[in-house]
Amino acid sequence: MRKVLLDRVWADAELVWEFHRLRHRPKPCSAAVALGCNDLGVAAHAAELYHRGLFPVVVFTGGNSRETARAFPRGEGVHYRERALELGVPDDAILVEPNATNTGENIALSREVLTAAGVEVSSLMLVSMPYMERRAFATTRKVWPEVEPVCASAPVSLTEYALRTKHGTELIDMIVGDFQRLIEYPRKGFAIPQKIPPIVYSAYRRLVAAGFRSRML
Repeated sequence: MRKVLLDRVWADAELVWEFHRLRHRPKPCSAAVALGCNDLGVAAHAAELYHRGLFPVVVFTGGNSRETARAFPRGEGVHYRERALELGVPDDAILVEPNATNTGENIALSREVLTAAGVEVSSLMLVSMPYMERRAFATTRKVWPEVEPVCASAPVSLTEYALRTKHGTELIDMIVGDFQRLIEYPRKGFAIPQKIPPIVYSAYRRLVAAGFRSRML
């Protein structure tokens, strides 16, 4: 019975995970914004995309949060920059936004940084954790509607990501929390609405009922 229950939970989590991922086709953009979080792999993926010639400049954005203060004491954007430099991204292709504490600020403050640097932006690559793609897209369309956002994240499955980041079942809480924000943030004016398929919404509700609530609002 316990294995059946765990299999059901994981199947629901995979449904929600896949909904979060937009699977945009990578294409050249005016600039990129790499959204700070607790996963340094976002910086590594941004470096890979830079080396593929998909953008000439990247903003690493993020200050500190309770989840990242210990791992990134100098701020998410600063640590991301250091990782990108290690991976061969030239310093003159990197901008840092060190103050953002939420996704709306990530986008709004990165816009200010790019404007101050004289970068004209018509298309923007958003580099994030896989389960943050849809919320990053919805937020950008609200905060910076003039640009065309293209979302990018490491091309991994939920299982692969769980093994790589070692979050354990807390990862499901994170996925559920981001999903709730897709519902609530448009009502607060923070993002544009997203059409949610009933099968995905039902999976989300089962995960909430199963107790994966620690990252909910």
